[in-house]
Amino acid sequence: MEYSEVLENAKKTIGKNCMVCPVCNGLACKNTMPGPGSKAPGNGANDNYNAWKKIKLEVDTFVANAPIDTGIELLGMNLSMPLITAPIGSIAMQFNPTDDVADFNEKCMAACETRGIFHAYGNGRDKRVWDRAIESGKAHNNNGIPVFNPGTNEGIEALMDLYKDCLPQAMCVVVDSAGLPHLKTFNGKGGGTKTIEDLKELKAYAKVPFIVKGIMSARTALKAVEAGADAIIVSNHGGRVLSDTPATAEVLPEIVDAVKGKAKILVDGGIRSGLDVFKALAIGADACLICRPVLISYYGGGQEGIECYIDKIKAELEDTMYMCGARKISDIDRSMIRM
Repeated sequence: MEYSEVLENAKKTIGKNCMVCPVCNGLACKNTMPGPGSKAPGNGANDNYNAWKKIKLEVDTFVANAPIDTGIELLGMNLSMPLITAPIGSIAMQFNPTDDVADFNEKCMAACETRGIFHAYGNGRDKRVWDRAIESGKAHNNNGIPVFNPGTNEGIEALMDLYKDCLPQAMCVVVDSAGLPHLKTFNGKGGGTKTIEDLKELKAYAKVPFIVKGIMSARTALKAVEAGADAIIVSNHGGRVLSDTPATAEVLPEIVDAVKGKAKILVDGGIRSGLDVFKALAIGADACLICRPVLISYYGGGQEGIECYIDKIKAELEDTMYMCGARKISDIDRSMIRM
């Protein structure tokens, strides 16, 4: 399956809110929420996308003509490339009423298993998703990472308890989804924003590497590290929780400078190609997450569509490494980009 075919197929099935643009840049969907858009006025996703485009690559072919190795080790996980497919909540609410996010998670884990990477998944408002996601993880080399919305600590710990017989490779709490309108009432009393002490409690309860998603400054990155986070995800939720925040590419350098070596640093938001992945790694990220295009690929071809998109990202990353003088991921540094 060619990626152009994936996009054509997706146009027929994804619903009215997503335009299946040739490049998913957040312009056509604007502030369609629930849906794929950003919070009004709808600039967040496009700001993320444009920030990566402003970073340019430095060509250097004065290196050995050796094979390219994109493999990494991350939190005890061996990945074929520094990429994780990112979580989405209720696709039924955002795209078609009959759509099933559990099937999306299953197809992502199946595709990620064949491609040697991991899938991070959430549940939106539907708690029934967890049981099916756990079974999908068992079936696909335990390659699912649960991402919990910021409900009460007791509620999150109850979800963590579901994994007592099949601990995942890591667990994640996404702190910025406290601002999503459809989750504010769902979180209930005690849900929403988190303190450092809240996160310390959840870190201790997790018993596996603990990730905090929704970090957008050096100040909050240091708080996450103080709370014991093994990894952070630099993310503004695709522009969906607050307008006029910086793009993730804009804040990534200060966060790397503040916490590199103290926690693993992942980043999402507007990353649409292997070139963008390379740029994030050059700034100092350890890995990237991609969401919207993976969802489009699911609608365009299920597991095969997602595999096609992952292959596209990997080929682009390999080509960029080859032309910029990197032969393995650890070779990539800031000298290979022009900020």
